[in-house]
Amino acid sequence: MTLFVVISRQGPGWAPGQGLREQPGWDEHARFMDALEAEKVVVLGGPLGNSPGVHQAMLVVNVPDEETLRHRLAADPWMRTGVLRIAQVHPWELLLGKVA
Repeated sequence: MTLFVVISRQGPGWAPGQGLREQPGWDEHARFMDALEAEKVVVLGGPLGNSPGVHQAMLVVNVPDEETLRHRLAADPWMRTGVLRIAQVHPWELLLGKVA
């Protein structure tokens, strides 16, 4: 299992003043993420404690390499429309606990 931590941030398509679920394309984004979770590509994910006016989220993904990771996430409707953008990608070695 090759794990990566992905930090995403709001992009130019983010609607200021709107909540997470009120962002344009929320339903499509949620279906996309649910499908990645069902495929066991996304292991964990969700928003980080955000400052007012700043949205960040974290995903733990199981993919063979960073190229595959970027290719898969590029298909996210929020990535395609600029609601989110990838800010950081880190290979991650799980030392405590386990991922199902």
